[in-house]
Amino acid sequence: MMPSLCKTGPSHASGALDSGQTCKYLAGMRPCPLLPALLFLLPVLAAASPRMEAIRVSDDGTHFVTHSSGKPFVIWGVNYDHDDAGRLLDEYWIDEWPTVVEDFREIGDLGVNCVRIHLQFGKFMEAPDRPAPAALSQLARLVKLAEDTGLHLDITGLACYHKKNIPEWYDALPETERWATQAAFWRAVAETCSGSPAIFCYDLMNEPIVSGKKPETEWLGGELAGKYFVQRINLELAGRSREQVAKAWVKRMTDAIRSVDRNHLITVGVIPWAHVWKNAKPFFYSPEVGGPLDFVSVHFYPGKGDVDGSLEALKVYEIGKPLVIEEVFPLKSSIEETAEFIERSRSFTDGWISFYWGKTIEECAQAGDFKGALVAQWLRRFKAMSPHRTAP
Repeated sequence: MMPSLCKTGPSHASGALDSGQTCKYLAGMRPCPLLPALLFLLPVLAAASPRMEAIRVSDDGTHFVTHSSGKPFVIWGVNYDHDDAGRLLDEYWIDEWPTVVEDFREIGDLGVNCVRIHLQFGKFMEAPDRPAPAALSQLARLVKLAEDTGLHLDITGLACYHKKNIPEWYDALPETERWATQAAFWRAVAETCSGSPAIFCYDLMNEPIVSGKKPETEWLGGELAGKYFVQRINLELAGRSREQVAKAWVKRMTDAIRSVDRNHLITVGVIPWAHVWKNAKPFFYSPEVGGPLDFVSVHFYPGKGDVDGSLEALKVYEIGKPLVIEEVFPLKSSIEETAEFIERSRSFTDGWISFYWGKTIEECAQAGDFKGALVAQWLRRFKAMSPHRTAP
């Protein structure tokens, strides 16, 4: 995960009317002889709208298709993790809901069909066995918004990006109890989302790592721009292999989800170690660990001047399951190189998810700085590359 690169002025408010506002508006209108007929037709028009289809893995296990029609489906999306000020979504989505609504409309204009959101553990769990009702209610509201806008959700959970939101009791738990409350988190989230076709997948944790022979004392990895994107699932091996630890954790989380949701896809977004060490092999997607995971998710930032090497590393994760690049951005390489990396990966990759931080292309361009210009240029390029882009 990476920090925002675009900062501009105050956020915008939505002009959309909810159902309550619509009723008040209609009540204030002058009588119209056609109004009863128009109101009578509203349910008919709503029923005529095409229903959003859920996404599943194809029968041969190699790509995504729509659930009922079986049409091939390519993921093209953005991470909607925080706003331009660095606030995480679940820190403002209740008080500033109109902003979220407008952001989803703007995201749709980018030619994408998927939004990756990141849910903080501390915002969703009041106690080890007690989820937070307000957070779950707002999540349900967001799911409905996704349905209304035709955008699928990649729901990444157990986030501990902001230390201030991590409960003291959570860090104090030993591994067994920590896994139990993580499972409770996923059971509550999946139960809230299970009935919606808008859910693309559940991502168990952003960039989890397994501690090795040397015991650790901290659950979180290093800090990046005030956030902690990497998290350990254990502090010590305790006589187990790293594969045994990862397998047990993946099974515990997926079992929790499957107890309430048998249909939606499950994955885990990983650091592509093959991009760091040439001989590295998939770990969470190894035969020993990744059985319950429906598809592969990797976070890829192509190296500068090394598109060939980046593609070679990506191919390590081509294991017979659908492959999604869950994070991609010209962080190290140029815009041209990143675009080339995406284009050349199309033949064996099934999805690409970049970033959107609450500002339109125009707003980023007007920021008047290098970062804003970079984001604006990249979003223009990413939009133009979309397989779902409509003609202007």
